[in-house]
Amino acid sequence: MRFESTIDYPADVETVATMLADERFATRKMDAAGALSSSSEVTRDGEAFTVTTRSQMPTTKIPPAFRSLVGDSLEVIVVEAWGAPEADGSRTSTFGLEIVGAPVNVEGSQRLVPTADGCTETYSGEVHASVPLVGRRIEKTAVDTVDKVVAVERRLGLEHLRQA
Repeated sequence: MRFESTIDYPADVETVATMLADERFATRKMDAAGALSSSSEVTRDGEAFTVTTRSQMPTTKIPPAFRSLVGDSLEVIVVEAWGAPEADGSRTSTFGLEIVGAPVNVEGSQRLVPTADGCTETYSGEVHASVPLVGRRIEKTAVDTVDKVVAVERRLGLEHLRQA
């Protein structure tokens, strides 16, 4: 199942990239999206950076028939690999979301593009759940979760930029 989301920020690409490369911001984003606990690590390679966030997420959104198979929480690992700025200042990332022990795969890309008023961050990707009969329902739940995390990032990002 495909997903796409956009966030408009009133700041330039480098300011937003610095925010996205902040371990505290990444952890706060997952916590605000409902994580029971989370931690983030940022590694750098010149101007490129990778953010890896590990979270324990509640299983309340999983269909009740399958909740007993996964317990009270799921380990979710999100890896965002951001490249160095391009000639126009834009940045691109690839990302993956792994739900440890679950047959669900989330992959996509992000792009930060300069605009007249700051920059736009665009998410696009695919969710695949290889579970007979309920795969589409699980994919829909995963897309809803991605949308929730993007909405949280938008809110926290705008707060962060106002305080910067």
